[in-house]
Amino acid sequence: MIRLLFYLLIGYALYQLIKGFLRKNRASTPRRTEEMETFRDPVCGVYVTREDAVMGKLGGKNIYFCSTECLEKYRQDCTNTSTHAHESGGNK
Repeated sequence: MIRLLFYLLIGYALYQLIKGFLRKNRASTPRRTEEMETFRDPVCGVYVTREDAVMGKLGGKNIYFCSTECLEKYRQDCTNTSTHAHESGGNK
């Protein structure tokens, strides 16, 4: 009788182990129900989705970035470019 309970306990433990392993594998593969719109980061070139992107605006136009670091670098580059153009008399 004790041997039967021992085998049932081992069988249940294996069942839970296999079930957990299968559940973990299923969760790690994302399901795509529709095509997602992606945007290219103008600083580093990485493609991001609207949900994952950090959004900035320039002249009323939305620009999407992969991180706040890229957004800040873009803003800094725009500021440096416009300051340099103003000092040299150019129209940038």
